[in-house]
Amino acid sequence: MRGHEVEETILGGPTRYTKDEVAAAAGVPVARAEQLWQAMGFAHVEDDAVVFTDADIAALRSLVELVSAEVIPPELESAVARTLAQTMSRLAEWQVGIFKSLLGEQFAVDVATTAQVADVILPVMERMQDYVWRRHLAATAARELAERDPGADERVQVIGFADIVGYTRLIRDFTELELARLIDGFESLAGGVVAENYGRVVKTVGDEVLFVTDNAAEAAEIALTLNEEIAKTDLLPPLRIGLAMGPVLARFGDVYGSTVNIASRLTSVARPASVLVDREVAAALRGRAEYRLISVGPTKVQSFRGLRAWALRRSE
Repeated sequence: MRGHEVEETILGGPTRYTKDEVAAAAGVPVARAEQLWQAMGFAHVEDDAVVFTDADIAALRSLVELVSAEVIPPELESAVARTLAQTMSRLAEWQVGIFKSLLGEQFAVDVATTAQVADVILPVMERMQDYVWRRHLAATAARELAERDPGADERVQVIGFADIVGYTRLIRDFTELELARLIDGFESLAGGVVAENYGRVVKTVGDEVLFVTDNAAEAAEIALTLNEEIAKTDLLPPLRIGLAMGPVLARFGDVYGSTVNIASRLTSVARPASVLVDREVAAALRGRAEYRLISVGPTKVQSFRGLRAWALRRSE
């Protein structure tokens, strides 16, 4: 079967088990194994399909051990699998893109060469993934330990959204290559500015980046610097940015709550190359000589009647 050699190289061994055999070897009911499989974003597998490897058995056993040891509550095992899968799926898309750009036409027609390249590159990527994961794990653990209540999922933070102006038109007018360069440039710039100012990128969704900071000054610097850096280049369109501060629920790498919704709504009504902030961010920044706050009065946004907003600028 075409691509079978590449698949075995990536999976670390041949496919030799059905889902019933995997479940039996891991000591779990088939229904539970199938639920986890689908939570990870994989399509339904027929009962007689031989698509699983020794690694699938080992992974399922490991998850069962974590649940048995009460590291992961039983009711959250599917959510853990789903969250991990969403991150890994995006990483896999990017890595396959590297293979395609490296091999060109050979990727599609020369399966043996693709398998050989994968065999060489995968261990290097695996080491890099482990390094980056451990670094982020250490940084996150350090932040949690510094919190007054490290066990709380909800805390007061600043949520920021930065949205590319005119993205819908760009999708229509740009070629795939031009659009890819635009998104890469936007994500690279946003990621750098957020990191340099002690923020954290929660996620990027096409034309939008969602970031979080621990205080208003850090968020203000990120927002203003993003617009300033965008203005220096003609390769990227201007941004609309909204900031809101308040209780935020952090769960499985994402953030939830009305604070997130307010920041999103402010972004939707902000003018190009501007920053709108809510009452809490404005109050935290008021009195700081480096910033200027201009009241724009009550702002009509969906689900938030009478929401007040301020335009944030640098002091001249």
